[in-house]
Amino acid sequence: MAEVGINATAAAVLGLLHDGPMTGGQLMAAAERRLSPYWSMTRSQVYRELPVLAELGYVKLGKPGPRASQPYAITASGKRAFARWLNEEPGRELVRNPYALRVAFGSTHATNQFDSLLNSANSHHTEALAEAREQAKEAKKEGDDFTAAGLEFAVAYHKAALNWLKTAIAK
Repeated sequence: MAEVGINATAAAVLGLLHDGPMTGGQLMAAAERRLSPYWSMTRSQVYRELPVLAELGYVKLGKPGPRASQPYAITASGKRAFARWLNEEPGRELVRNPYALRVAFGSTHATNQFDSLLNSANSHHTEALAEAREQAKEAKKEGDDFTAAGLEFAVAYHKAALNWLKTAIAK
C-alpha cells in the first residue's frame, strides 16, 4: 500500500502514540495534558482519525480491554508517515480568537456588553495562563523539554493576550 499523507490531527495522534499504545480516552487525556494549551483536538476528531489510521496501516489495534476499550499502537509505517509530516512545511498559521473578533465589532456593542466581553476575556486568559504555566513547570520537572517548549508558547500567547486586553479600546 502506498503511504499517504496525514492531516495535523492524525499527526498529533501518531505523535502521542510514540509514547506507547493508548485507547481513544487515553489519547484524549494525553492530548489534554500535552497539547491543549495551544492545539485543540476533540474526542470526535480522535475517534474519526483512529479507524482511518488503522485502515492506512499507520496504527494497529491491540487486544480489547475493559468496557471494550480498544488500544492502538503506532506501526513502523505510521512512524514513517509521522516523520514525513514533521518534514513538511507547516503551512500558514490560522488565528481564530473569538474575543478579538468581537472587539473588531466593538462599535456595535452596548457599553456594558463590551465591558463584559473584556472582563470575560481577561478571566479566560488569566486562568489559561496559570494552567499553561503549571503544565510547563510539570513537563520540565518530568524532563520533557519539548512538551515544555510547546507549553511555553501557550504561556507567551496568554501573556500577549492579557497585554492586548489592557490596551483594547474602551467604549
